[in-house]
Amino acid sequence: METHNLTVVREFILMGITDRPELQAPLFTLFLLIYGVSMVGNLGMVILTTVDSRLQTPMYFLLRHLALTDLGYSTAVGPKMLVNFVVDQNTISYNFCATQLGFFLLFIGSELFILSAMSYDRYVAICNPLLYTVIMSQRVCWVLVAVPYLYCTFMSLLVTIKIFTLSFCGYNVVNHFFCDCIPLLSLICSDTHEVELIIMMFAAFDLISSLLFVLVSYLLILTAILKMNSAEGRRKAFSTCGSHLTVVTVFYGTLIFMYVQPKSSHSIDTDKLPSIFYTLIIPMLNPLIYSLRNKDVKCALQRTWKKVGNVFP
Repeated sequence: METHNLTVVREFILMGITDRPELQAPLFTLFLLIYGVSMVGNLGMVILTTVDSRLQTPMYFLLRHLALTDLGYSTAVGPKMLVNFVVDQNTISYNFCATQLGFFLLFIGSELFILSAMSYDRYVAICNPLLYTVIMSQRVCWVLVAVPYLYCTFMSLLVTIKIFTLSFCGYNVVNHFFCDCIPLLSLICSDTHEVELIIMMFAAFDLISSLLFVLVSYLLILTAILKMNSAEGRRKAFSTCGSHLTVVTVFYGTLIFMYVQPKSSHSIDTDKLPSIFYTLIIPMLNPLIYSLRNKDVKCALQRTWKKVGNVFP
């Protein structure tokens, strides 16, 4: 029987984005700025869609939860990555690594299905405008966010527990800037076939099912728009989908880029750039896209600033 000289792993060393010392300070400044903008933008979106009475609609309810998921997975990764730029050794404890992985999987998975729910919301708004408030009731809205949260909690717990109940070999250097599934699997001595299969099945189901839902919704939306006689009606219909379509394209485009790379050019190092993009850049872009392209959000922001100005003249 094959035996391994196992050492109990109590912490991991994250290799980070780069090992070049001259880049540490500029990258720290850049990512601190990106994470700060992301925090302000997403927290602002959550607060704005909560306090403004004119944004109490299904679309903004879902947008609030999109901002919460952006906050969730960017905060699971961002602060620890920033700390690692300014310390000598980029260590992360065994338990914190498991926690980081669990929260990252929970929020990144939830975002996929919330984007799908938002595409369904746009489909109902354009194709069934007279029944919109009936179909997109408060109960339906809560179901559209609660089911993804519950499913992704189950998925993240299952994957995290499966990985961290396996035996690590003692080599504890993770070739990434956060604890992700694939880099951790390369450190495991025991058989990883089962957990790799579980990860592949969840990843395929989450990505394909949510993307298919988005594509079908927009195909039906496009069909309805092309049937409209009024050019102004078509323009308004396209404008209501513009922000969501931009966010969907950027998010799914990044994930698809990671999964469709040729195997010969695919490595953890080549995954770092798209990982930076979807863990930090996209959470920063989403509130900017919705605030810059959305008239209701801009008006709500102006009203809120006026109220704040009246309180603190």
